[in-house]
Amino acid sequence: MAFDGITVAGIASELRRTLTDGRIYKIAQPESSELLLTIKNNGTQYRLLLSADASLPLVYLTQTNRPSPLTAPNFCMLLRKHLQNARIASITQPGLERVLCMELEHLNELGDLCRKRLIIEVMGKHSNIIFCDDHDRIIDSIKHVSGMMSSVREVLPGKDYFIPRTQDKENPLDFCPLPGEAEAALSYVNLSERMRNSPAPVYKALYTSYTGLSPVIAQEICYRAGADGDRPANTLPEDALHALYDALCSVMSDVAEGRFAPNIIYDGRTPLEYAALPLTMYADKKAVPFDFLSALLETYYAQKSAVTRIRQKSADLRRIVQTALERNVRKYDLQRRQMQDTEKREQYRIYGELLNTYGYSAAPGAKSLEAPNYYTGETVTIPLDDTLTPLENAQRYFDRYGKLKRTYEALSELTVQVKEEIDHLESIMTSLDIALQEEDLVQIREELIESGYIHRRSGSKKARVVSRPFHYISSDGFHMYVGKNNYQNDELTFKFASGNDWWFHAKKIPGSHVIVKTEGQTLPDSTFEEAARLAAYYSKGREQEKVEIDYLQRKNVKKPNGAKPGFVVYYTNYSMAIDSDISQIRPAE
Repeated sequence: MAFDGITVAGIASELRRTLTDGRIYKIAQPESSELLLTIKNNGTQYRLLLSADASLPLVYLTQTNRPSPLTAPNFCMLLRKHLQNARIASITQPGLERVLCMELEHLNELGDLCRKRLIIEVMGKHSNIIFCDDHDRIIDSIKHVSGMMSSVREVLPGKDYFIPRTQDKENPLDFCPLPGEAEAALSYVNLSERMRNSPAPVYKALYTSYTGLSPVIAQEICYRAGADGDRPANTLPEDALHALYDALCSVMSDVAEGRFAPNIIYDGRTPLEYAALPLTMYADKKAVPFDFLSALLETYYAQKSAVTRIRQKSADLRRIVQTALERNVRKYDLQRRQMQDTEKREQYRIYGELLNTYGYSAAPGAKSLEAPNYYTGETVTIPLDDTLTPLENAQRYFDRYGKLKRTYEALSELTVQVKEEIDHLESIMTSLDIALQEEDLVQIREELIESGYIHRRSGSKKARVVSRPFHYISSDGFHMYVGKNNYQNDELTFKFASGNDWWFHAKKIPGSHVIVKTEGQTLPDSTFEEAARLAAYYSKGREQEKVEIDYLQRKNVKKPNGAKPGFVVYYTNYSMAIDSDISQIRPAE
């Protein structure tokens, strides 16, 4: 989800309610493109984070303090000189631009009241924090932008500040009058003309025509209008255009009147999207509401960064597993082709036996012999080497048979071993996909060490395990546990679970073992379904519409001697096909 103009409008509304008339108590610059302002207002202390980071620009209130460098950067020192104890007179957003303007009042060296503006631009790689005087002349900025870097606008001390207009967009707050106003007809004509002149998908035509709209909000507007967002805009009929206009005006009315409803949409445990307004198009996903947009942003990006961080931390393990997996798959394919070559071995044996029986009838120098196959009663044609006798030809066929038989017997064992290794590596890759914290990687690394894919460092000891299985509570109050990796799967199934507990696993694909503790009670159908959904979600098949799940009582699950971690066998089970939506399943606290 982009930090769009509607999100900025929600943050501006929140900051106005919280910080207006407050005084800046501390100014810190924890990172090169980040400010942390401590503000006191009405007896309460607030921290305002302003980030102009190109990859993640943000503005929100936070409870978290951040360590600052021992020597403050120049921009931070300048702000301290001018804005220490300054009063926040107002916080505004021009139009629906991704820009916040803080009007600040302070006393200069002579004791005269002065006004300054701190402008935060949240525009991706063009994000900046700019400090201006009361005539909109730039005093300094956290990032300097010269004419060599941008042909649109220079951001340098002494230059005039302005918001660049690089696209022909309109402000939808001006564009959407309240229902019944005279401008409504003209505004509808504006939208219909823009749609009819655009061959782009409807949702794209919306966000490229009006400021403040992200692709997600544009898709939401299309959904509310009942329009196909991927349909070319210039093919929309008149009634669809009216519905689109009404949906857009409804959204803008909420923004104008400050009716924000911050929420995060989750796909299982993973944050999928967020918005300052309800995203009704995700009715099948779990929506978590927030009272404050700042809390939403802090939660969302903390969880997103955790996912990104764990991906980075697991990159070396993924590379090791992927390399080994590709090598074993190539080996398995080669062995399968060699197995196909051994399929003629029985034919060679029969040729040898028939030549021993009927070879006397072959004419000298013959290149073939027709003889009845006494196994099937059919007549077969046996190719002959005309330089050899029938008995020598028979021996030649027996030699071929013996060689192919030995190859088949060796490959029969090797292919099973390699297939088990492929299944094992795929299960480790699934474990890496499931991992949410660095602690979850410890057991996976240990498994790779014990499997010989990673060498243990000289003198290092086995890592201490602090990761624990996922724990959920079914709607009927039963405890459900999900293994995060093969070691946890074994521990859950063979040490934690009792014989009458229920065991779930995706059928014939890598995935987690799911244990439901029965405590001697009979499980209701809803708990069976919820446990099956967990097994589907925490498996390689989670993206499929339906996943087949095997389930049975734990006492019927066995582990063969010498089997790899997480590998089990069972012979009597039930099965169900179910989706992998776990958004309604409650994690244990």
